[in-house]
Amino acid sequence: MRMIFENLLALLDRGEDAVLVTVVLAQGSTPRGAGSQLLAGREGLMAGTIGGGPGEAQALAFAAELLREGRSAVRRLELRHGGELDSVCGGEQTVLFQRIPRDSGSWRSVAREVLKRLEAHRSGWLALEAGADPALLEAGPAGPVWDGERLTFPLPVGERVVVFGGGHCALALVPVLRSVGFRVAVFDDRPEFACKERFPEAEAVVCRAYTDIAGGLELTAEDYAVVMTSGHSHDFEVEEQLLRRPLRYVGVMGSRTKTAYVNGRLREAGISEEATRRVHTPIGTAIKAVTPEEIAVSITGELIYERALRREAAGEAGHSCPSHL
Repeated sequence: MRMIFENLLALLDRGEDAVLVTVVLAQGSTPRGAGSQLLAGREGLMAGTIGGGPGEAQALAFAAELLREGRSAVRRLELRHGGELDSVCGGEQTVLFQRIPRDSGSWRSVAREVLKRLEAHRSGWLALEAGADPALLEAGPAGPVWDGERLTFPLPVGERVVVFGGGHCALALVPVLRSVGFRVAVFDDRPEFACKERFPEAEAVVCRAYTDIAGGLELTAEDYAVVMTSGHSHDFEVEEQLLRRPLRYVGVMGSRTKTAYVNGRLREAGISEEATRRVHTPIGTAIKAVTPEEIAVSITGELIYERALRREAAGEAGHSCPSHL
């Protein structure tokens, strides 16, 4: 979305009209779900994607037509084998095409505010309707909602992963997480491991005792926590605090022996069996990872999966048809 709205402002600054193309409803197997967007100008695709392939090609052709005619529209794309688009996906996308005039002050204002919120990781909900000015709301649904005329969906401010432990595996993990859209914070009690120079891609690096997480970092119920500290005791200190509060996900790296030891101490500390069962351990997708780089891929794979489950539950489609990029 960031590139889409940056390009939109650039087009408006050059005195050019644009068309914002947004998937408002996806049924069956489609490459991208509701909320997926692309921006088209007189030169064609400027930024974003709704899945690539023949469906996107038709969307771009229709966007060019709307630019010439100066109007907005809603159109359904059927992605079926042997159908209009000769696609094997077997689904449908309902797509909103919004023509944005070069002199639109409302679009310019909303675009600037969207970029400001994305930069600050501040939430907001975008409301879009054919032929109408956009609206940026302070509250809205958990996922995209289309009522037949208007789409309301949250800004993609990004889920945050808090990595406890700044060792070799964390060093490999942070850039991989960032590459797939997670925000990342790193927490370690050693100054040489908890420094911005070591983790330039992390939005926050905290050096503080593991016994005082709250003193260095505010956790939210939407956070994902990855525990990979330097020892059993530190794992216990971190988990004991994490499991006393709601979090989106808690994963711990370690052997069965380490897990049994930590779980025993957690029970002694009054942590319930139900809470310890929420912990994903050993963390990561089972790909027989050995090196820090392989472990980073394994953990990221599991977090991608957990994020997808959450988005599906929130009403965002998880579609099985691959992108045709």
